[in-house]
Amino acid sequence: MTTPMLFGILNITEDSFSDGGRNLDPAIAIATARRLAADGAQIIDLGAAASNIAARPVAPEEEICRLAPVIAALREDGIAVSVDSFAPATQLFALRAGVEFLNDIQGFPDPVVYPQLAAACCRLVVMHAVQGRGRAQRVPVPADEIWSRIEDFFAARITALTKAGVARERLILDPGMGFFLSSEAAASLTVLSGLDRLKRSFGLPVLVSVSRKSFLAAVTGRQVAGQLGPATLAAELYASAHGADYIRTHDPAALRDGLLVMAALRREAEATG
Repeated sequence: MTTPMLFGILNITEDSFSDGGRNLDPAIAIATARRLAADGAQIIDLGAAASNIAARPVAPEEEICRLAPVIAALREDGIAVSVDSFAPATQLFALRAGVEFLNDIQGFPDPVVYPQLAAACCRLVVMHAVQGRGRAQRVPVPADEIWSRIEDFFAARITALTKAGVARERLILDPGMGFFLSSEAAASLTVLSGLDRLKRSFGLPVLVSVSRKSFLAAVTGRQVAGQLGPATLAAELYASAHGADYIRTHDPAALRDGLLVMAALRREAEATG
């Protein structure tokens, strides 16, 4: 079993569903990023425009203004950076800034950025989202339809990107979770329990982002995002045991400790088995 790499989530926004407004000050954002790295995150995933249902649109110029000082500080620290944005102008800025990962909830549908993506070296997190374009929406996709949607989406996106010159080995697949899959919690449970199907279908690394997602609230009955830590950790450990190569999390310290315990138990089982 491969230990997944951890993306630490840092939202530089006023309306992210679990931590909006906490990191708008660049100094606070930089300090938070450094804490996430110290807690075990190998990559800091910076989002400057929230993608939840209730979030307001943010212009690329504002995204870039929020991102620039934080990226500069983290690169000076030698901390790997991911930028989470579906705006082409923001993506191009991130490429010029030398980030190691780009993360697009729309799966890079805009050909205008393809020449720059092909020329870059960064990894691309190609995410599936049921709404297609824009922020999350409430779309009631039945669980028994979700796999065909995901597989059709990735087949099309991989073809488009590789035809544009993006090396296939640079791609990381994210099936989406919560409202990005469906307003029905069963869809997220179906996909999370079948990660091996995604890996078999495409033979590419998979990123999972279940942290504080709505389907966990539906399962547990806890509607406050800050109360979903134990449920998140359970889902993340399940994902790590079933093939996730990357996990995107708000709490890398808890996940790091959980993974260490799981690894110690496996070693003990192998030694005594």
